Amino acid sequence: MPNIKSAIKRVKTNEAKNAQNTIAKSAMRTAVKKVDAAIVNNDAAAAKETFAAAASKLDKAAAKGLIHKNAVARKKSRLMKKMNTLNA
Repeated sequence: MPNIKSAIKRVKTNEAKNAQNTIAKSAMRTAVKKVDAAIVNNDAAAAKETFAAAASKLDKAAAKGLIHKNAVARKKSRLMKKMNTLNA
């Protein structure tokens, strides 16, 4: 444990930010899993609805720097590709 006041504060803020980042990443992963589940169940309406929420969570994660913007683009593209198989 650090002795210097600024280092103590840095440890506290890092823990708080880490907790928030973990929550955001978990919510993002859950949203993606919901889209996948809707696709597996062949529920086009639910897939479309959950995709919008998942895309929003992915974009927010990219804006916060939790995940790279190209990784977000790749994930959204793959989800959309899976969704397009429902309509075909």
